Amino acid sequence: QVQLVESGGGLVQPGESLKLSCAASGSLFIFYGMAWYRGQQRELVATVNMGDAIKYGDAVKGRFTVSRDNAENVVNLHMNNLKPEDTDVYYCNAFTRAGKNYWGQGTQVTVSS
Repeated sequence: QVQLVESGGGLVQPGESLKLSCAASGSLFIFYGMAWYRGQQRELVATVNMGDAIKYGDAVKGRFTVSRDNAENVVNLHMNNLKPEDTDVYYCNAFTRAGKNYWGQGTQVTVSS
């Protein structure tokens, strides 16, 4: 059974940085893509596909950087210059070329002074 486990959430002050990591276990194959979303509406934060095609949500462009270790089914999210409006639950997502999706439980990020 595939499981996605997120780590790295927490409380930071505005302008600070935080790194989120997500590791997939139980998969016998490398996912076509991995991504980060946030909130109940699942707002796109960043996605990276095989071949390193990367897309960012408009709200985080220029501040967040996504990276992926394909061999290990690991995806990281480096978040810089965090703002209070970045406060949310961040969810890791992994998907196959056929469109099957897997989700992590979510990790809380709080940006507050």
